[in-house]
Amino acid sequence: MSAEQNSTPETREAGPRPARLTAAAALAGLEGLALVAGGVWTLVLGLTGSPDDRQQAVTLGITLIVLALLPLLAARGLLLRRGWSRGPAVITQIMALPVAYNLLRADSVAIPVGIVLALVAVTALVLLVNPATTQALGIRGPGRAEEPKR
Repeated sequence: MSAEQNSTPETREAGPRPARLTAAAALAGLEGLALVAGGVWTLVLGLTGSPDDRQQAVTLGITLIVLALLPLLAARGLLLRRGWSRGPAVITQIMALPVAYNLLRADSVAIPVGIVLALVAVTALVLLVNPATTQALGIRGPGRAEEPKR
């Protein structure tokens, strides 16, 4: 199925995808890829290294890989201009903020990671709630019913 066949009429008439929407999709995709990388790294270390608790390391690795599906699917939906994709993308950013806060409170090399994660999450949230993004996704605000067809 081509992109033309797979898009809605509103999407086709809306013109090119706004740069803000593309940037939000890229940030969500990067977060998903980071989760996959962290999950694979934890899984490999859990299986080949000598962790304190091998089962816990393997479980954490698999959990991170599964959690990566949310931002990756949201990024794909944003690129395809699907209205449903904004919800999972916003949820991902909201979940990232407490993680960033905990990383910032650490006394280790995790502090720079926390700073980057906080910046990415806040930037993505701003991009996702931007009116241009909302309009490009075809999301109407509360109380804004669809206009009757004439």
